[in-house]
Amino acid sequence: MARFITITLEQRAVSCRARLLDDQAPGTCQAVWDALPVTGDAVHAKFARNEVYALLPRITAAPRRENPTVTPIPGDVCLFDFEPWEISNPAFGYEPGSAAYAEQGATDLALFYGRNNLLINGDVGWVPGNVFGAVVEGFDAMAAACNDLWRHGFAGERLTFARA
Repeated sequence: MARFITITLEQRAVSCRARLLDDQAPGTCQAVWDALPVTGDAVHAKFARNEVYALLPRITAAPRRENPTVTPIPGDVCLFDFEPWEISNPAFGYEPGSAAYAEQGATDLALFYGRNNLLINGDVGWVPGNVFGAVVEGFDAMAAACNDLWRHGFAGERLTFARA
């Protein structure tokens, strides 16, 4: 039986619905499902291009690599698992005390809303993500809201992942 999550930009009051890819990423899907609901500051990617994500305390049950990609497509929902040293560089712009500086590392839950994404970072190289969901409803409105984040800023915006 299919499982679904909602992804919401709180200030913009826009949501989409994604189907979990239990057949392709069962461990990642279960780890995320068990952690829901989660909310974090919405951030628009600097390097990946068309990505909006929330950096959260590490979901330790998530597998390191499962259904990985470095070229996500529009509608992909991905999990990235970071060791503490990988993203605590001040150049990334995360506030001290945020999940980026957590001793256990951090998890990035991301939604990709456009084409031509390439997950490479000048400091660490390739950054594969686990594709665990695919948007099935509300994509156009969410993509427009994500683009608005890019063009007008994301200060104060929150991104929530919850069971649907």
